[in-house]
Amino acid sequence: MRAYFQGQSRRNRLQSRHFHWRRLIIFLLVSLPLAYGTLLIILASGNVISSTWFYVLAPVITLIGILLTLYPLVFPSSVNNANHPSPPQQRPSTHLTTQSHTSSPTPPLWNVPYPHSPFFIGREALLAHLYAILHHEKAAALTQAISGLGGIGKTQLAVEYAYLNRDKYQYILWTTATTYETLFTDFVTLAELLDLPEKASQDQIITVNAVKWWLERSSHWLLIIDNADDLELIRDFLPTRGKGHVILTTRSQATGALAQPLEVTNLEQDDAAVFLLHRARIIPLDASLADASAENQADARAIANLIDGLPLAIDQAGAYIEETQCSVSGYRESYQKEQTALLKERGHSFSVHPASVATTFSLSFQEIQKTNPAAADLLRFFAFLSPEAIPIDLLREGAPDLGKPLRHIARHPQALDKALSTLYSYSLIRHDAATNTLYVHRLVQAVLKDEMSARTQHQWAERRVRAVNRTFPFVEVETWQRCRQLIPQALACMTLIDQWHMSFPETALLLNQAGYYLYEHGQYTEAEPLYQRALAIREKQLGADHPSTRTVQENYTDLLQKTKDNREQ
Repeated sequence: MRAYFQGQSRRNRLQSRHFHWRRLIIFLLVSLPLAYGTLLIILASGNVISSTWFYVLAPVITLIGILLTLYPLVFPSSVNNANHPSPPQQRPSTHLTTQSHTSSPTPPLWNVPYPHSPFFIGREALLAHLYAILHHEKAAALTQAISGLGGIGKTQLAVEYAYLNRDKYQYILWTTATTYETLFTDFVTLAELLDLPEKASQDQIITVNAVKWWLERSSHWLLIIDNADDLELIRDFLPTRGKGHVILTTRSQATGALAQPLEVTNLEQDDAAVFLLHRARIIPLDASLADASAENQADARAIANLIDGLPLAIDQAGAYIEETQCSVSGYRESYQKEQTALLKERGHSFSVHPASVATTFSLSFQEIQKTNPAAADLLRFFAFLSPEAIPIDLLREGAPDLGKPLRHIARHPQALDKALSTLYSYSLIRHDAATNTLYVHRLVQAVLKDEMSARTQHQWAERRVRAVNRTFPFVEVETWQRCRQLIPQALACMTLIDQWHMSFPETALLLNQAGYYLYEHGQYTEAEPLYQRALAIREKQLGADHPSTRTVQENYTDLLQKTKDNREQ
């Protein structure tokens, strides 16, 4: 498209020049004989003038004709405006895809490769925050990093910002930093787009530097660098001054001094539900959640919870519903039975993110396995934990039960920090500094488990139970806070113990301790199945008369008596 406009402009200029030169030649061929002929007629009529005047008047008449001919060429805008008055025209857009129909004018230079999504919803606070940061200080080029998990909507947020604010910029330039080569090539393309003199340089380093030089000396531009996961790779391309804005999209959470971070997280439940219903064409794009049937509202919210508000997964689900014409409730039932299979189904109507959820996460896993095997093992451990509020101490204290690579972490805290840093760089986990806990997305867990063999799953499930047991303290008043942090992990272990029929001593010990903590805090209903399972394991392994078995039996009896007393009150 850009080449078309440039070619048209060049042809128009050439045609304009050819027209003026032809007119000049025609005028000379006509005016010279006419001028001299006129003078000869005057002489022939008897009105004699001196030969000097003859040789002076003829060139003067010719010169006047030449000036009249050249005037439109020298002052084309004046002539055109006088003959054809019209409003000023914008430079043609270089946008390569369909643009949305909004009231904002198209910027003079634009190469955003994605259309304006009709399904975009939510993120108003993020967009407002992004605008406020970028427009707060205009003295120098500002760089903002949109970070988050793959499929969380980073690129879509950048696209939305570009469309919403395209009347604020004279240039909106899009590049991709998947590799050094792709970014380098995109900068060379920008030189052509900006029509810089260095665009044809044989040494393309000169061309790239010319683009950077232009950015540092120009204003009212927005440069978007998509997929900038390797922040060191883009450092040399970023302008160090100038009055423009830079937006990066990256999975890395640690941006350092390179950019100000803006983390993108899951969609809120209702936003996710509306997105799903819009994407599946269940309700019109201008409809709200309240316009959907009560059944569709409930099912959409349930699906949003199941896929933990991940925009890519929601888009994937909506595309599946639209293409297969199944109901929302039908998809919900299918997802609960065949989660991993549906996470691989991307559908055909995609744009910004062509890969499925499963493929997106799988590629990240492969990269981590190559760069840091200990981080890969740590992620496998996370796949079997309760995904929210994972205490970091659990990793340090439980590492001896997690295999050789993670045992090394227990002895070398810096190695743990390095492994966590690797996972942060892909946004596969998030850190809550206030509570010093970690969070992992449920779909990351689901995809990772699906890639494991049954034997590997059993191995990591058992390691997880042993690690949580090692970390869970003896229950007393002084340890209640620590127990409260670990109880979600202990409860999740109950599911694994039943699923894999575990009966080694640590299982009964963990279940008994967790049950006792819940009992002490009046959570009798939650404590009862833990005591029951712990007692069954102890009786099977040690017999009914073993002291350890009798301890669990006494705890369980106390619980039953307490429950009975509460019912009688």
